[in-house]
Amino acid sequence: MSTSKPLEVNKKIRGPATRHDSARATPALDANGPVSSGLLKKAAAASFIGNFVEWFDYASYGYLATVIAVVFFPQTSPTNALLATFGVFAVSFIVRPIGGIVWGHFGDKIGRRTALSLSILIMSAATFLVAFLPTYEQVGLWAPVLLLLVRIVQGFSASGEYAGASLFLAEYAPERKRGFYTSIVPASTAAGLLFGSLLVALMHAVLTTEQLQSWGWRLPFLLAAPFGLIGRYIRVRLEDTPKFKQLEKTHHVAKAPVTELLGTHKRAMIIAFGVTCLNAVAFYIILSYMPTYLSTEMGVGETESFLATTISLVAYIFFIFFMGTLSDRFGRKTMLIAASVLFIALTVPLFKALGTVGFVGIVAIQVAFGALLTMNDGTLPCFLSEIFPTKVRYSGFAFTFNSANALFGGTAPLIATWLISVTGSKLAPAWFLVAAAVVALVAMLASRETAWGALKDE
Repeated sequence: MSTSKPLEVNKKIRGPATRHDSARATPALDANGPVSSGLLKKAAAASFIGNFVEWFDYASYGYLATVIAVVFFPQTSPTNALLATFGVFAVSFIVRPIGGIVWGHFGDKIGRRTALSLSILIMSAATFLVAFLPTYEQVGLWAPVLLLLVRIVQGFSASGEYAGASLFLAEYAPERKRGFYTSIVPASTAAGLLFGSLLVALMHAVLTTEQLQSWGWRLPFLLAAPFGLIGRYIRVRLEDTPKFKQLEKTHHVAKAPVTELLGTHKRAMIIAFGVTCLNAVAFYIILSYMPTYLSTEMGVGETESFLATTISLVAYIFFIFFMGTLSDRFGRKTMLIAASVLFIALTVPLFKALGTVGFVGIVAIQVAFGALLTMNDGTLPCFLSEIFPTKVRYSGFAFTFNSANALFGGTAPLIATWLISVTGSKLAPAWFLVAAAVVALVAMLASRETAWGALKDE
């Protein structure tokens, strides 16, 4: 590879340097040296905002699923309309592995900051457009088609967010606090879900059913534009990570990151995919699908189900940081194995209990599920950042994470609804979650501890 190529590409993407850029530029850093607290705070803010926007959108769509089903699929039965709504949600995930490859390539070849700055613009614009889509009553079948197209664009752009934000923080964070700092990323997803849950709960409380179906469902998606512009502003004012800058300095940026990943890191990819399966299924079942499950299968009122989810999300954010800190102390492998074992042992009993307890009991069960999930979710972004070397870290993380989410995450609400319809058992989602935990356990038993020491470069 020529010695000037990485710098030339960055120049094309970012534009010519200006005196203003030079004035705010961050001094060069040792790839393994300490980073100032100010830089860490900026990196944390940059990583937080994009995922917040992404998951606020997913929360809004998931929590408004029953309303969206009526607006876009009014000609079918309520069950089929809900299946179609979750089907659109799932199809938008099909492009995520492709997006993972694209954004991983840009992130490993051009830079983490550039990829993240571009992805948030596309993602927030696509989310914003949802608010202006015509309904079935207005344009007929074109309504769900347009919804699907916008969701596909959103899924593509979002596929680089979680991976990029996680490794961005991992490459900035001190060695002994990588777990804590990378846990900011799943915390931001929970914050997005929390804000979405609060907003939708408020909408259900103050708007009539007719108002929600007429115009109320559009409101959450309108917020994507200002959030996205804020995120973009923060990211372009931050230097790239010390690890990537070191690659550029030594001219070791991979010519074809994905080719190198597939050729020399197959074992890491299989392990990463396996452990992410549990994260994908558990995240969408517990934090996205659960309000719909409680209202449609358990007869819980929509306001109560959203309130229960909101309370559990607050606890979830607290647990995330706690679990990230524990992973710094006890190791990633220990935490991820413990999460798998506990999901296998407790999922079915907790689902059974949902039908026998009152509102307080439902909240307690959701908090318990959230705590189990944070053992995996608070550890996983750091583990996936550590298992791949710097040259292919973005590609490896993004491709495996998005592949697992495409197959088992985005489809989780659809599969759960379908399993209940086919089996007639309200416990079907629980067994689906147990199966994912078994896959993750096998993957982690085949892994090595990654927690201590510098991020690997080769």
